[in-house]
Amino acid sequence: MNFDDRSITPKREDCVYTSCYCEENVWKLCDFIKTEGTAPLDQLFVVFISNDKKAVPLWKQKTGCGDEPVIWDYHVVLLHASTEREPLIYDLDSVMPFPCTLEQYATKALRSDHEIKPQFHRMLRVVPSACYLKHFASDRSHMKDAFGQWKMPPPHYPAISNTACQMNLNEFISMDAHVGWGRIFTLDNFLLSFMGEMPTENRRVAI
Repeated sequence: MNFDDRSITPKREDCVYTSCYCEENVWKLCDFIKTEGTAPLDQLFVVFISNDKKAVPLWKQKTGCGDEPVIWDYHVVLLHASTEREPLIYDLDSVMPFPCTLEQYATKALRSDHEIKPQFHRMLRVVPSACYLKHFASDRSHMKDAFGQWKMPPPHYPAISNTACQMNLNEFISMDAHVGWGRIFTLDNFLLSFMGEMPTENRRVAI
């Protein structure tokens, strides 16, 4: 596999990827990094983006059209926060570079909550990667319709589970601080926590 000069994962085309299974794609990235030892796990964070309405806009997504956002019920990306360089985001569903800086991602993909309707404001659950690898489980039942048919084809590998349970995805998607793992942030607080400042070019858009 080929690596660029700053990536801790394979190139995008070499990563394990299944469309519409972002939570598993990121789990596989974390597992690769742990197995290969390409970065300390304590520098890596799994970021769930959602809200109580399960409607969050993201720009620069593969399924987007032009400059219009995609409205996801949730999305998951990997954050590499190292003291040696600026934070990086790994998003396999984005058309942006893989990885790209958090500032680039915030400016072009997240943009701003300040001028969008409140029901679209983003919340973020930030989970340490080691915790995610240990506790995450999904039987993929959320991807089946009322007749038990797949809404989208599942990954080719077995479902991810742990000794405690077979399915806890909803606890990661939830933005209730009293359930699940990790820490809950507003978008602004997330950017201030990991960047120390708001992106100067963050666009304001109306939805």
